[in-house]
Amino acid sequence: MSAEMQRFGTSEEDDDDMGMDVKEEDDDDDEDEEKNMGTPSVVGVDVGVLSTGGSNRFMHHQQYQDQPTPQLGGVRRCRPQEEKERTKLRERQRRAITAKILAGLRRHGNYNLRVRADINDVIAALAREAGWVVLPDGTTFPSRSQGTRPAGAAPNTAVTSSSSQMPAQHSSPTSLRGISPGYRNTVDHNSSHMKGVFVPTSSPYDASSSARSPTSAMIGDGGDLQNDPLLGGSIDSVDNRQVVDVPTKLQERDFAGTTYVPVYVMLPLGVINMKCELVDPDGLVKQLKILKSVHVDGVMVDCWWGIVEAHAPQEYNWNGYKRLFQIVRELKMKLQVVMSFHECGGNVGDDVCIPLPHWVAEIGRSNPDIFFTDRAGRRDPECLSWGVDKERVLRGRTALEVYFDCMRSFRVEFDEFFEDGVISMIVVGLGPCAELRYPSNPVKHGWRYPGIGEFQCYDQYMSKSLRKAAEMRGHSFWARGPENTGSYNSRPHETGFFCDGGDYDGYYGRFFLSWYSQVLLDHGDRVLSLAKLAFEGTCIAAKMSSIHWWYKTASHAAELTAGFYNSSNRDGYAAIMAMLNRHGAALCFTCSGMSMIDHSMDFSETLADPEGLFWQVLNAAWDAGIPVSSENSFACNEREGYSYLLDKSKPISDPDGRHFSSFTYPRLNPLLMERRNLIEFEWFVKRMHGKITNTIYVSNL
Repeated sequence: MSAEMQRFGTSEEDDDDMGMDVKEEDDDDDEDEEKNMGTPSVVGVDVGVLSTGGSNRFMHHQQYQDQPTPQLGGVRRCRPQEEKERTKLRERQRRAITAKILAGLRRHGNYNLRVRADINDVIAALAREAGWVVLPDGTTFPSRSQGTRPAGAAPNTAVTSSSSQMPAQHSSPTSLRGISPGYRNTVDHNSSHMKGVFVPTSSPYDASSSARSPTSAMIGDGGDLQNDPLLGGSIDSVDNRQVVDVPTKLQERDFAGTTYVPVYVMLPLGVINMKCELVDPDGLVKQLKILKSVHVDGVMVDCWWGIVEAHAPQEYNWNGYKRLFQIVRELKMKLQVVMSFHECGGNVGDDVCIPLPHWVAEIGRSNPDIFFTDRAGRRDPECLSWGVDKERVLRGRTALEVYFDCMRSFRVEFDEFFEDGVISMIVVGLGPCAELRYPSNPVKHGWRYPGIGEFQCYDQYMSKSLRKAAEMRGHSFWARGPENTGSYNSRPHETGFFCDGGDYDGYYGRFFLSWYSQVLLDHGDRVLSLAKLAFEGTCIAAKMSSIHWWYKTASHAAELTAGFYNSSNRDGYAAIMAMLNRHGAALCFTCSGMSMIDHSMDFSETLADPEGLFWQVLNAAWDAGIPVSSENSFACNEREGYSYLLDKSKPISDPDGRHFSSFTYPRLNPLLMERRNLIEFEWFVKRMHGKITNTIYVSNL
């Protein structure tokens, strides 16, 4: 090598630069060859130059490798100094971009990448996250949950796989066209389109499995190409070679034998009207029969406090719900019931208006402090303030007594449905939208995504609780809410409280946030203890939503105003899971799944991380032994969305095989009943039930 370098009069560094430049020129040559694909009779691949004859291919390859390197012209040539400098500049720019990508992955993606990581480290990290096993020498194969390592594969050899174990491959929706000499061979899906490639037949030197290329071994040896399920496109013959027109296909994960996860569908918000009557029972029966035909397990329905106890305290009307439950039982379906102690209307997705009971609204007009209040004194009548949990302000009853009386009446009225197991779960409403959180981002007060929201602790009852906590702490002057928190639509960096190094992490900030989040915990603890008593023997659950915007900031401002003290130096969800565990309650977590797979959404500006928050909450629940059921925040009718939800419901990389206990689809509507959407939904339901093996589907149906 040194003599050859002297012959060219170049240094070792220049030689590297030459190699880089030659590669760029070769790429250009390849593009020229692609444009004239019908003219040449041979094309060079990794295995060498191939002749049209089958018997002398290996010899021809050896002769090509043994050809001496020319001293002048050919591949190696002297280049002007300016061209070398341009090559070095392009390389420095490439390395700078790579360094930024790696830094971002380390900082925001929690990838454990070494300081001088390269693209191989990134690919390995992504493969491991997807559930694959990557050995130090680069050998990659599916984990035990995806498939087993093929027998006889040495740790340092390329691992082969049968077609049923072929990893998921994503490519563009264009068809792929390749040339095969008559044996079954794989197709390169690593680029967005397929270049025409000659793939050699097996030779005596390729007899051993270890000598075969990993790509050709992916499919297997021999067989009829036309009958190959992976390459099931049209096949033509060109010069005694088979031309395969391969449609874009994706390999699905095999869900056969996985745990059965029940699937429920939310009923429309207005399925019961304000007179507690079932709306359009005949139409509902028809829709429920369709859901039953695609193997849906049951439905979820909101039981509205503002309907059943609308006119007078402790006067309950359950007529509409009784008729609905009878229909569900006749169809041999299950029920999940949400005890909704909040109003409906004014939030995203609300298409009806169901206020709180009239008699509660009357009390609120004379005593507006029973509702949550922001710093400007604006009231939110969506639900009762947690400050009145123990205050006898509701016609001689506390809020806790009102909730318990309603739940107990429901349990007595529908005793037969509990005994028959028709009612499988009770979701206990704990706040706005039945979720355990403060109403920190009310649309009616002008909040818009991605505003940080505002603290809701300025009614007289919450203020009294804060004052008591400050006095116990020995700092009575802390009996106030923070003043530099901005407004509903502020960004964290625009405020003195939530900005990096802001007051949220000072002595007063930590005291206030601890008290604010503890009130949330205490409210959930009290209501769930009563729910456990009322619904003894039935699964109860608490619902939580995903407040994922500003998750990548130090303060997690949107979570703080919602009551989750989950700043960068604290875990705000472990205490909630411990509270749920004490009552044997499940977690119903609203997953922002569609926003996570919507590639058009840009989370960089809001520093949102729905995926990171999802896994933090999920792991906190599973570590505490809490069953997790989930519902999607938006309707989904596409294969990509369903595939995403399947992967989240049954994580392939979880070593303990943990999974959702149930999944709820939002919500029953005419769009879901359309034939194409119903087919996709049935595809999803069967895989949630673990009854379908992996199949290959065309991505552009």
